[in-house]
Amino acid sequence: MTRKTPDNFLVVDDDPVFTQVLARSLTRRGFNVIVAESAEAALPLAKRHQPVFATVDLKMEGETGLIFLPKLLEVVPECKVVILTGYSSIATAVEAIKLGAINYLCKPADTDEILTALNKEEANPEQGIAEKPMSVNRLTWEHIQKVLTENDGNISATARQLGMHRRTLQRKLQKRPVRE
Repeated sequence: MTRKTPDNFLVVDDDPVFTQVLARSLTRRGFNVIVAESAEAALPLAKRHQPVFATVDLKMEGETGLIFLPKLLEVVPECKVVILTGYSSIATAVEAIKLGAINYLCKPADTDEILTALNKEEANPEQGIAEKPMSVNRLTWEHIQKVLTENDGNISATARQLGMHRRTLQRKLQKRPVRE
């Protein structure tokens, strides 16, 4: 009788509580979970363990998830990656997918949502678009995120381009994005 070894699952997140809960839940579901608190710590682990799946936090100390994602996929090209974030925006979602993420989820995301996102092979073109337009606050948030992405995360350059003080922009970025 052959025993199938569990798939390796890499969790890269700087939130220790979220990471612990997710790792425990994934372990109960039969995965061999490898945890890293930063992109810098995750890369050697990915090389060694060759994960089949990964979740990567978008905003971490050091390298962001968007900077880390191509490096991870270079080391483990077949890895299916979901980007997780508490600060979602259309610009970062589009960038994550362009860089090779299979999906992009807003925190808090539970294990079922993450596994469902990882198992989607492609986007559903039949899915309808919400008819309710975004609020002005949400549009502002999305625009700031788009300009920030265009400036490779450089806050000073983004503030200049938006015509606002750097500290004002930093305060806006520290707040959670407005719901639609």
